[in-house]
Amino acid sequence: MAFDAARPEAIDIDVLIVGAGLSGVDAAYRLQTECPDKTYTIVEARDAIGGTWDLFRYPGIRSDSDMSTLGFPFEPWDSDVSIADGDTIRQYIQDTAAKYGIDRQIRFGHRVTSADWNSEQARWLVTCQTAGGEQRFSCRFLHVCSGYYDYASGYTPSFANREAFDGTIVHPQHWPEDLDVAGKRIVVIGSGATAITLIPSLVKNGAQVTMLQRSPTYVVNLPRRDAIAGKLRQLLPQRMAGSLTRWKNILLSMYFYQYARRKPDSTREKILHFARQQLGDAVDADLHFNPSYKPWDQRLCIAPNGDLFRALRKGNANIVTDHIERFEAEGVRTRGGELLEADIIVTATGLNIQLFGGATLSLDGQPVETGERLIYKGMMLDGVPNMAFAFGYTNASWTLKCDLTAQYVCRLLQRMDKRGEAVCIPERREGVEADDMVDLESGYIQRAKDFLPQQGTRAPWRVHQNYVMDLAVTRFTKLDDGTMRFLAQPSRTESPAKAATQAA
Repeated sequence: MAFDAARPEAIDIDVLIVGAGLSGVDAAYRLQTECPDKTYTIVEARDAIGGTWDLFRYPGIRSDSDMSTLGFPFEPWDSDVSIADGDTIRQYIQDTAAKYGIDRQIRFGHRVTSADWNSEQARWLVTCQTAGGEQRFSCRFLHVCSGYYDYASGYTPSFANREAFDGTIVHPQHWPEDLDVAGKRIVVIGSGATAITLIPSLVKNGAQVTMLQRSPTYVVNLPRRDAIAGKLRQLLPQRMAGSLTRWKNILLSMYFYQYARRKPDSTREKILHFARQQLGDAVDADLHFNPSYKPWDQRLCIAPNGDLFRALRKGNANIVTDHIERFEAEGVRTRGGELLEADIIVTATGLNIQLFGGATLSLDGQPVETGERLIYKGMMLDGVPNMAFAFGYTNASWTLKCDLTAQYVCRLLQRMDKRGEAVCIPERREGVEADDMVDLESGYIQRAKDFLPQQGTRAPWRVHQNYVMDLAVTRFTKLDDGTMRFLAQPSRTESPAKAATQAA
């Protein structure tokens, strides 16, 4: 489609933010605070604020990291409840957006389908699909905060004889509102955060649950409430208490991650020791909670107040570690020959990664192959101008990195305004080799390798997974670092698409 910002339906703004979840609201706050002269709009595919926390409604949905770091640094989490439920998180996001007037800048029901950069105009043309038809935006800078997975469908592997099952099959991403689980036999297939969250809640609602996992996951017991945060809130003003709690948890999580990577055997034994203590003789922890991989080769899972261990210890739930042979009318047959009888099967088997909310990116009409691009400072793509995307940490709270990205975008805009520049492009130099962007063995990462951007072998193309390092890089290093190229008003001959093609 030819770029024509003069068409009446192309709404012209400075910055377009895609997504009204945690990272989108954070990006909007930073923009209107640090670049108050900039016009912006948030486009949100759904009809409500909240992103992940509005989509997921399965029983027990909660944060998988502490709220002092998952929450907004400018609006501290005002509670000693560290692991919060989904409804509370969604309300917190909505209240924050309303408090700062961000909700008035959101256009709901706008799903971005494409974004094309025009070098002559030095602007993006973004096309959205709405209930009323197509809507277009022309923007100087594109900030994508749409998360990293496909909202339309979760991942479900192919199960032999699936159609033979007489009961109900549910994926947690699309949990039916009217599903009654009381008195039902439920098999939950999976061992990740979703399964570990679901099982205690299903038990609480009167179900008899079997957790069927192909391989174990590391599960750690963390308190639902943060006692230190509670004391700090009693003694200090809210903002100071929130900041101290946030930094306490940042440093503790960094220490634990580094310790686990440097001493994996010791970490494994400590995690197993606590699992054995909480399970007692009821469950074989060495069989069901002792993965073959090292700690943090995949994400660790949290059991707040040991709820999963308690359900297993009391016999309200049981766990089976085996492969699935096939579905049968009565339930699931394992490779070992056991029939797990079920009225409901829950396929907590993961998600499908999707970048940019499923939108296609192009430069002067030429498609951007994301899997062939390097990621710059964990937030931009090489050769792609005036665009950043929020991609959080895999070993810490998502919002930590997204907030740094939002602040860096503001620095770029301030610099370009001051110097009369129109374009910023991270440019890959010769000699920078590519490596996997995300150092996890998790299935959802492996399935997305073909289109996930890659990281480079040296800065600024490295993805640190370290908040303190990223804080220093995004706040205090020079913007003109020899990699980021700034242009005034490029001509067609300076097309980033053409430059990228020539470099390849």
